[in-house]
Amino acid sequence: MNVTTWFLHMLGPSARTPRPLPEGVRLERATGNTPEYARFLYALVGGNWHWTDRLDWTRQQWADELAVPGCEFRILYGEGVPMGFVQLQPVVETDGTHVELLRFGLAEQAIGRGLGGRFLEHGIAAAWSLHDRAGIPPVARMWLHTCSLDGPAALANYQAPGLVAHKAEDAHENVPDQPLGAWASTGGPGPTTGGDSGR
Repeated sequence: MNVTTWFLHMLGPSARTPRPLPEGVRLERATGNTPEYARFLYALVGGNWHWTDRLDWTRQQWADELAVPGCEFRILYGEGVPMGFVQLQPVVETDGTHVELLRFGLAEQAIGRGLGGRFLEHGIAAAWSLHDRAGIPPVARMWLHTCSLDGPAALANYQAPGLVAHKAEDAHENVPDQPLGAWASTGGPGPTTGGDSGR
């Protein structure tokens, strides 16, 4: 399948204050994240969007990524369950810290509720203030990439709060015709024909 990837960035924080989240929805910084929970969030959100590159990661690979100074997960909760997450991944360069919004998305039950734009605004604001929490140099740039495998409105949604597309790449990738889905990605077995066996 031919896949187009767009790279977007911001070179300064937005002057706009993030809009408040709807009543009953909260955003929390995951200060006690684990490889197991990080993988679950990745599969929960990414199962519907061809996120497969990390499904076969070892626990140590997840632990190594979480151990990078400044790596931060912010999780969107509603109705008592995770509804999405953003992962901020910093790299210290000579001109300051470059923060990648490495993963961002909503779980399937949260899509269509008007949460994505507001959640993104909060994720961007968190990226620009990351150095205050992580003890790393001030942030000089935040960036992300999206591709044609993501939702059809993804590129426009990222551009709306001020991210600018500065590069695009086309490549042929071997991906399934359809996403795996959150059930399979989180480790669920295939469909069953019988009822509850009691075991």
